[in-house]
Amino acid sequence: MELTAETLRFIRMHADDDPRSLALQAARYPDVDMAEAVTQIAGRQAAARKIPSWYHTEGLYYPRHLSMEQCSSEATAIYKASLLSGDTFTDLTGGFGIDCAFISRRFRLAHYVERQETLCELARHNFPLLGLNHVQVHQDDCVNYLQRMSPVDCLFIDPARRDGHGGKAVAISHCEPDASVLEPLLVEKARTVMVKLSPMLDLSLALNEMKHVREVHVVAVGNECKELLLILQKSAVSTEVCIHCEHIATDGTHRHYAFTPIGEKQAVCPLAEEVEAYLYEPNAALLKAGAFRSLAQDFPVKKLHANSHLYTSAEWVRDFPGRCFEVTAVSGFGKKELKDFLKDTDRANIAVRNFPLSAVDLRKRLKLKDGGEDYIFATTLADGRKVLIRGRKADKPR
Repeated sequence: MELTAETLRFIRMHADDDPRSLALQAARYPDVDMAEAVTQIAGRQAAARKIPSWYHTEGLYYPRHLSMEQCSSEATAIYKASLLSGDTFTDLTGGFGIDCAFISRRFRLAHYVERQETLCELARHNFPLLGLNHVQVHQDDCVNYLQRMSPVDCLFIDPARRDGHGGKAVAISHCEPDASVLEPLLVEKARTVMVKLSPMLDLSLALNEMKHVREVHVVAVGNECKELLLILQKSAVSTEVCIHCEHIATDGTHRHYAFTPIGEKQAVCPLAEEVEAYLYEPNAALLKAGAFRSLAQDFPVKKLHANSHLYTSAEWVRDFPGRCFEVTAVSGFGKKELKDFLKDTDRANIAVRNFPLSAVDLRKRLKLKDGGEDYIFATTLADGRKVLIRGRKADKPR
């Protein structure tokens, strides 16, 4: 892709402007390829949020909006890179190249494979600017390339996560390509294989579909689950899988927790008789991974109900991997109870866990606005009581 000097000048002058507004002004700039200029301006603005180190690299070209929305963030790409190393690496589904760019730095030689010609052109342009001259670009279908390629130390594959009718896939077999079908060939072609999956996929179903999973990494950023990563090895046995929960906070700090499905099943999980002084909500990675019983064994907390996934304690547990709230009130649904519970507030952040109403319906019933410093959790206790728990975020013991 070649941009004219006038188009490049326009991109620099309007780098911080609204791309949608610029698109409507094409007639005013006949010498500017406005469609491409808007794509580059929007892409660079997205990079400022998702891949800041690329934002500060001059001369990079960006793809259309959809590719930018679907690509990895710098934080998750760096985490993936920390899990892999060796001499040779192949990314079978290159896309915009973020994962390939960060992971490939851990290898002497890397191969980027992508069937879309435009994305290959971007990779050939961008990789040298990023100092990645050891990455070879191949325009090819990933399955065809996989069948012909020589073995490498590590393979990476990120199947498309929508079915043929445009719906979101929940199983690996609904993705393109189907990694469960390719698995025997993947583990033959590489010592280690990383399969990146959507957080929408069912993790237990994925473990049943794949036979050579050694590790699972559930990655959340800012308390939003972003990726499921399966690490495959030919010698791995699925029953020995270790599940790693990685939460990356908005300030860049990491919180890690690991468990095994067998350990989770065998863990002793005490249930609370009442809500105590502090309430805990596991972070998004833990909720996705299902480390519910293990948490109550590894931290001095009690679960409110087997299916509520909320925990409580009399003393503040500083290192619990999730959000902590100091409980200020607990209420049932009697009219007088609710009146006292809500008497000094007209707004709150509402969440429901193991409760028959949605958060939207409950907010309407309680006649509360959204926001503020108060948090209200609607849930079910171990004895079956439906309660509201009100609290405020706690970062130190009272």
